[in-house]
Formats: sequence, C-alpha cells, structure tokens
Amino acid sequence: MSHSAAAPESKAGWEHFPHDADVGVQGSGATAAQAFEQAAHALTAIITHAEVKPQVLVQVRCEAPDFELLLVEWLNAIIYEMAVRKMLFGRFAVRIDGARLEGTLWGEPVDVERHAPACEPKGATYTALRVAKNPDGAWSAACIVDV
Repeated sequence: MSHSAAAPESKAGWEHFPHDADVGVQGSGATAAQAFEQAAHALTAIITHAEVKPQVLVQVRCEAPDFELLLVEWLNAIIYEMAVRKMLFGRFAVRIDGARLEGTLWGEPVDVERHAPACEPKGATYTALRVAKNPDGAWSAACIVDV
C-alpha cells in the first residue's frame, strides 16, 4: 500500500512494506524532514484509514547521533504520545537541526467507532532501518514497526 500526499511533481509520499508479523514503514520527500513526516503518516496508516482531525497540537523533541537513530526516536516519540494521550495523529511537521529533531503532531483522541484501530504499534525498531538521500535527490526514511 502506498500513498502520495503531495502534487505529482513532488517526491513526497509513504508506503508500507511486508515484514513477517511486523510492518515496514517508509517515507519519502524532497528533504530528510519531509521523509520523516511521511514515515509518520505511514505509522498512523498502520492503525487507521480514517481521517484524523488536527484538533490537538503536541510538541516532541528527539536527539540522536545520526539520521537513522533519529528516525527511530521520532517514530517512538509519536507512539509514546499516542499511547499516553490515547490519541491518533494525522498531521506532522518536522525540523531537523543536526542531531536534533523538533516535531509538531496534530491529532485527536481515538474514537474507536470512527477510527476502527487495526492494531497498536509497540515501537519502531532498528530492523531494515535506513535514512538516505537517493540518487534522484529524494530522501527516504524506513524501518520496521513492531505491532
């Protein structure tokens, strides 16, 4: 399953890829930050295909020595916020400055009837972890999420 959230000329989008009992998430974009945002959309799409309304804003901060570890920290920060706040997020903004990421999540409390959550992600893993600038200039960010 894949999805493009931008104009056709943009390289932004996300997709899932198979991995045994878990799910791979991959985001792509013109920048690393945009690829991270798209990976977050893929994370939400593991849980629901329903619209997630941007009713509540949540700020997160992560730090890691490289982009790969930063992706895991970012996705795990989202999973943590979903669990403790009992929310889903459907809009994301990322700013990366060296080893630091500042992210904004917009979402709403889980509505079991409307969102029909398929599963609850446990955590982003180091399996199939890759963040890279591709030869075409687009960035991709991927890893396996334990569900």
